[in-house]
Order: sequence, then C-alpha cells, then structure tokens
Amino acid sequence: MTAHPPKKKAIVIGSGIGGLSSAIRLQSLGFDTKVFDKLPCAGGRATVREVDGYTFDMGPTVVTVPHFIEELFACENGRYTLDEPDFPPHVRDERNRIRTGVSGGPATSRYVKIVPILPFYRIYFDDKSYFDYDGDHDHTLAQISRLAPEDLAGYEIFQAKSKAIFERGFLELGYTRFESLADLLRVAPDLFRLDAVRPLFSLVSECFKNPKIRQIFSFEPLLVGGNPLSVPAIYAMIHFVEKHWGIHFAMGGTAALVRGFITKLQELGGEIHLGQAVKQITIEKKSGRRTATGIVLEDGTKFEADVVVSNADYVNTYKKLIEPQHRRSRPDWLLNRLAQSMSLLVVYFGFRGEGLDLDLKHHNIILGPRFEGLLTDIFDRRVLGDDFSMYLHIPTLTDPSLAPPGHHAAYTLVPVPNNLSGINWAEEGPKLADKVLEVLDERGYIPGLRSRLTVNFHVTPDYFENDLLSHVGNAFGLEPRLTQSAYFRPHNRSGIPGLYFVGANAQPGGGMPSVMMSAKMVARAVAADHGLASAAAMKEKTSHDAAPALGSL
Repeated sequence: MTAHPPKKKAIVIGSGIGGLSSAIRLQSLGFDTKVFDKLPCAGGRATVREVDGYTFDMGPTVVTVPHFIEELFACENGRYTLDEPDFPPHVRDERNRIRTGVSGGPATSRYVKIVPILPFYRIYFDDKSYFDYDGDHDHTLAQISRLAPEDLAGYEIFQAKSKAIFERGFLELGYTRFESLADLLRVAPDLFRLDAVRPLFSLVSECFKNPKIRQIFSFEPLLVGGNPLSVPAIYAMIHFVEKHWGIHFAMGGTAALVRGFITKLQELGGEIHLGQAVKQITIEKKSGRRTATGIVLEDGTKFEADVVVSNADYVNTYKKLIEPQHRRSRPDWLLNRLAQSMSLLVVYFGFRGEGLDLDLKHHNIILGPRFEGLLTDIFDRRVLGDDFSMYLHIPTLTDPSLAPPGHHAAYTLVPVPNNLSGINWAEEGPKLADKVLEVLDERGYIPGLRSRLTVNFHVTPDYFENDLLSHVGNAFGLEPRLTQSAYFRPHNRSGIPGLYFVGANAQPGGGMPSVMMSAKMVARAVAADHGLASAAAMKEKTSHDAAPALGSL
C-alpha cells in the first residue's frame, strides 16, 4: 500500500471575516487549517455581546454582494473553484438582484438566513429632512427632484461615471493583485480615463451643486474608514456595488454569519482555537531565505505550518509578532508612517418600545450641521468638535429576536479620531456617549429614549487598540487613501515566503466584501505557490491585464 504524504498545514491568525474566509478556502485546497484568536469569541471586529436578553453586533452590519458569501459556503474539500468566473452571468445581471424574501443562495441558506433591506439607508440632514436611498433609479430621481431639482442632470452624469468605474474596476478586474510598481504603471492610463484618481468629493461636487446631494453620494467611504474629501474617486464604485446587489442583513446579526463560517470550516475539517493569543510568528532560514514556519502561542505552545496567514492588524503583526532581525524592510519608523483610519465611539443600547412609533429604518445616517469641517476635524486636526454625525443601526426592526419582546436593540456609531489624537477617552468617552443619547432623544429620533433605556454601554478607540489590537485604535485598518491603495497597500504575499496578509489592511482593502475578496486572492497566491490547484487557477492574476481596481468596498 502506498503511503500518502502528510497534508500541508496552514495557520490563520485572527478569526475576523477575512481570517475565516481564508481558512475555509485553504481547508478546501487540502491544507490542515487551524485558526487562532486571542478573544474568547470569534469574529474579530464582527464579534457579538449578549446582555440581559439583547444581542448586540459589535461591528459590521451592512452585508453586500451575497454572491461572495455563497461562494464560501459552497466550498468543498478537493474541489478547486479558484479558476471559476468571479462574477458569472447571473451575478453580473442587475435584474437578478433580490429585493424581497431571502437573499442567500442554496449553499448559504444551509447555514444562515440573509434578507434584503430596503431602503438601504435613511439619510437625515440637520434640518430633519431625509433621503431614502434604495438603489432604485426612478425613486432616487424623485427624491433628488424633491430636495434639489437642479441636480437631476448631475445624477445621470454621476451614475455614468460610477458605473464605468464599477464595471471595469470591480466586475472585470476586482481581484487583481498589484505586486510590482510596473503593475501600477500599466493601469495609470485607465485610472485617469475613468477619472478615478482625484478625490471622490471633488468628483461628486462637479456633478452636484446642492450640499445635501453631495453628502448623499460621498458619505459611503466612511463605512470603510475613508475620508470622502481625500479618498480616490475609485470609491464611487461603492455606490454602484450597493445599487447592483443591494444591502442585506444576516438574521441573528452578523454573528450568525460568523457562526455559519465556523460551522463550514469545521465541516471541512478545519479547527478554530479561541482565547489563544499568538505571541510570535516563527521565521527560519530555508535555502538561504527567511521563511515563515509557524507560530508560538503566549503559553509557549508551538505549531508548525507551511502557510501562515495574518488577519491581524498589519502594523502590530510586524511590531509584535515578528522579531526585528526578520523585518529589516519594515522597521518601526516606516510602519509608524503608515496612515491609520479613523476610529469610532459606539454606543450600544436597549430600550422599551411599547407605545413608540419609530420613524426610523434599519440603517440610518444622521448627519450633523457640518460635513467638510467635521471630516477635517476627525482625519486631519484629530480633535473632537461640538457636533458629530452618526450611523444608527436598529436591527430589531428586521429581526425582533435580537431583543426581549417589546424592546429594541440598537447601536449608534460616531466617527472620531484615532488614538494619535491623545484624547483621554476615559474622560471624553462617557461625555460623548451621553451627548449622543441626548441628541437621539431630544431631537425626536427616538422620543423619550433616556427614560426607556434598559441597557446602555459604549466602546471608544481604546477598545479597538487594547481589545482588538488595532494600531493606535484604528477601527478600519490602514486609511484608504491614494498612497495606500493598489500597489501601495500591503500585498497579500508579505515578501517573507510562507507569510500572507488578508483582511482590511491588505489588498484590495476594507469592508466586508473586500476582505472576502482578499481571502480569495490569498488562496490563489497559496495555490500558485504550492501547486495545488488547476493550471487556470495557478495562473497569476496580476494587473498585466490592466486593472484599475484600486481599493475596497
């Protein structure tokens, strides 16, 4: 009898969406895959907290591109799918977008129920007027006509530009890896032709005259940690990604999606180890080259691996997990120069809903009196102003099971500077959290809220820095600016053989769909490096194909 060679081993550091997505794909490629996370529960930023019968998602709640989720749940051992079309015809056709019922495909539905959300967002302005954004062309035109009829023609121009960026930069070449400066130079003509390099807010301002309409079509990069005033206009694709596939919600919260991924990984034979912090990535010289060979846990336990994938913070992976002699190309001074995204103050609260007729939606954007000035305070000046804007999430309007009967679970998220600001959050956090609840109550978004509260707690940038180990308390990884996009964003291959990066810090960027794309890009790199997939899958997909896929969703 012929003995089979032992399975190759893979280790994934971090159990966020990107880490779990990578683990599922590596396990299906034939690796013996283990996931390690210092936290007692899985999900990373997408973890969950249960308090007095309420279930609070601690992180992302906006689900787009359900096809990416379906791909993961459809993975099977020994069945290589990396060379199949990333966007098959039925996915590319906007007419197939699910608007009612269940969004997930047949594989997804075995693990989690995903439903469409309409409108995508209700966007409130400081004068209490609002705009229900749902991706429907005619409805959007009707609302623009109500708020700013002078911008109807501008909307058609913006649609044409964002659609061109979406079709070329996302549908055709969204999975492109930029691994050399030459790759970037090859696509420069496309980037300029698409008008995708200048700041997004500049592009939007050229299309629209009314300040409200400008805010509607430029706020979305904030959902991935980007400053609308400075992110490249390639981020106009976010508008069309949402328009094309809609906004969705995992019943039971994002944590239900995380549980589904864990179940899938374990069914494939993979393992997840929670409450086990990684202390070091081991680097050894093999054939004269430094190579990642495994990890050491805080308790001293060692695990060998052929592949190590870090879903952890990029700066902290180098600073805290790799010994200095093995990262001479990534010294502290260079890592410290990387621009980190903004951070967040998030207030989680439960409240009694009896006799309360809420004029709110599942996803609400509540804009303050300033837009450009507030963004400058957060990203450039790193100060707290007297005003703020927020994202208000009330999932119990869709899924009442997340709160006790007759109650609502909610959170409101306020963009704030990261910890380079030097702000004392132990002092300023409670004051800002109280002010947020006061605005929701006294401005009538949730009348009588403070007398209805049953649960109330908050997190600050200190939570992101100390609990999630995000450098300087960033909430979204590296800031998605032009100089940290494409080739200039950390590569999926680290440069150290055997070590790969996945998630918001790596190519293509932040946001739930992008980190799932990042996992597929890592799997393709690993498959090519280890000769595990079909010839088509092993073919390197780099920007020799001329890709303007600059960033994230």
